This record gives sequence, C-alpha cells and structure tokens, in this order.
Amino acid sequence: MADYYQLLGVGRDASSEEIKKAYRKLALKYHPDRNDGSKEAEERFKEVTQAYEVLRDDQKRQVYDRYGEQGLRGQPGAGYAQGFDFSDAIEVFMRDFGGFGGFGDLFQQRGRRGRAGPRKGQSLKVRIPLTLGEVLTGVTRTLKVGVLDPCDDCGGTGAEGGAAPAACGQCGGTGEERVQMQGLMGRMVAVQPCRRCGGEGRVIEQPCRTCSGEGRVRTRREVTVEVPPGVTSENYITLRGEGNVGSRGGPRGDILVLLEVEDDPRFVRDGSHLLTEAPVTFAQAALGDDVEVEGVDGPVDVKIPAGIQSGTVIRVRGRGLPELQQSVRGDLMVRVAVYTPRDLTGPQREALERLRSVESAAPDEIPQDDGRGFWSRVKEAFTGG
Repeated sequence: MADYYQLLGVGRDASSEEIKKAYRKLALKYHPDRNDGSKEAEERFKEVTQAYEVLRDDQKRQVYDRYGEQGLRGQPGAGYAQGFDFSDAIEVFMRDFGGFGGFGDLFQQRGRRGRAGPRKGQSLKVRIPLTLGEVLTGVTRTLKVGVLDPCDDCGGTGAEGGAAPAACGQCGGTGEERVQMQGLMGRMVAVQPCRRCGGEGRVIEQPCRTCSGEGRVRTRREVTVEVPPGVTSENYITLRGEGNVGSRGGPRGDILVLLEVEDDPRFVRDGSHLLTEAPVTFAQAALGDDVEVEGVDGPVDVKIPAGIQSGTVIRVRGRGLPELQQSVRGDLMVRVAVYTPRDLTGPQREALERLRSVESAAPDEIPQDDGRGFWSRVKEAFTGG
C-alpha cells in the first residue's frame, strides 16, 4: 500500500476539508461506473477510499502518522488491511457524498451489481464498560448477544421444507433492472434492484412457516472480545462476520464493539498519562518526606523534596497507562497539595506561633521548582514564549 497522503495527493499537514475534497475528486475519477467496470479502477477506488477513511479520522490519522499502516493493523476498529473491501468503500463514498449532485442515483447500486442473491446481514453494536485497571492490562470479555441465525426448519433458504428458491421471472435471476434516467453526464441507463425479487434474483413460492420466509430466527449467542491494553472510549473493535445472518442464506454482518472507559475518581487521564493529587502537611512540604499515593496498579512511593510549593507536579515515569498496542507506559503525574489545618490543637498552635515569630515574609511571587512564578507561567501560556 502506497503512502495514504500520496494516494490522495495531499500534504501531511492537509486539513480535513482538503482531504475530503481530494478524495471526492479521486473517487469520482476511479469509480468503476465511470470506467466500464475496470478492475484496476475498482482497486484504485478502494485504495483511495481506505486512505480517506483513515485520514479523515483524527485519532486514526495520529496513529498512522506515528506508526504507519502497521500501527493501524493493531488498532481496534482500524483493521482495514484485513477486511476493507469494495462494498465497504462504496458505503464510505455513499455515506459522505451520496446526497450530492445525483451521486446516489448514479452510484448507489454499484456495490450490488453482479451480486444477485442473498444480502449481507445487518451489523450489530454492543457496548463494553472498562475500568482503568482493565485498560492497563487488557481484558477478554464473553458477551451474550441477540443475533439472527439460520432457521433450522428450512435450512436458511426461507422456503418450506428447505426447497430451493426459483429464479425471478422478471429479472431472469440477475437481481437487476435497467432504467433510463437523467444523470450528470446526460441521459444514461442505470441499474437498480429488481422490484419483484428485491435484488436477490430468486423468489420463494411457499415461505417457511417458522421464519415466515426470512430464512433466519432470533437466538442468543456467545462471542468473545479481546480488548488490548491502552484503549480509550474513542476506540472500537469490529468482529467481522459475527453479526446477523442475512435473509435467506445471506452472509453474516459484523458486530461493532463500542468501548466505554469509566471515569476513575482518583485520576484524570490524558492519553497514556494519569494525573492524581497528593495532599501533604505544611511540615512535609517544608522539610520533605516520602509519601505513598494510589497508582492504577497499586501504591506508588513519591519523594517530596524539601521546600516544595503547593501545586507543583512530580512526574513518576512509567506508572501511567500503556500506549495502544505498545509496551511502553505513560507517566503518573502527582500534583502536590499542601493542606492547611483549620482546627488546631493547643500544641499545634503553640508550635506555629513559635514558627511565625522566626519565619521570613512570603515573597511577592512564589517560584515553582523551575524558578518561574505564577505570572511568568501565565505570560508564557498566552505568548508561547
């Protein structure tokens, strides 16, 4: 596979709108309906659509920019190298451009052309809630899903007793009708599904009484989902060929597994990094100490240096979450919060009174560990300096 940016003819800094315009132009150029059904054009159409489907998605684009196509093979929901076919490309094209300039009339049946027979079953969506601990290690889940399976009484044919359907007399078994229509390039002959058989090319004279001629019945089935470490709620996993079976012997659709990572009150997540807070006393902040904070996989020892200021962040490397499909882990960012007691005991008040009598006045601007103060950081944020 060539570089996705080269396939679309755009730079690596191209905007989403530039990518969409480039794809639209190429998709129309290589669409097989404009190339007499050329297999070479069909393959090119599929390639540019695959490139577009990755680059239009910010998250997949970031993975591709960093790891290339190999990184996408391991990403949930981006396994196009294993399953992206021409029908998927047609669906992408129709999804984004089907309502413009008559493209729907011209192209919407191309994915079915020459495919008379049972249609592919509908895909299903299921949701899996995940904890941060499961994101850390990955998890295997077994789900019970309601799906449409072949009817046992008719063997999936939809005909009583399993009889073979007869060829449609209106379309001669092709599943297609040709009609004249006015398109972008003048009057042309368009192909559409046969109105009698619905594009299947076959008709059933005596429908099965169990499934009413559908060739399928609803059941519950177990499916296993392997969730890799490092996923986010933006990721999803496609289980190819695990969804509903198509009517009257059609192939199965897919199951789309949507991942929902639950919020953890102990942490704020930023990609593979985690932010938590460590409350310390004034004495611990002034004198330094070793404290223990909660990590996603157990307690973490953190060294508090003497003189640390409230709000300072200490980085503990390698104690965050893993990058998706990578062994390296992000960091745990520990924000120090100095606790000021409200109800002092007698000895505590006496000790603080003695301290106040000998301590120096606070500076006008409290520096952080890098020597910069609060307003310096604000100025940097606004000026980029």
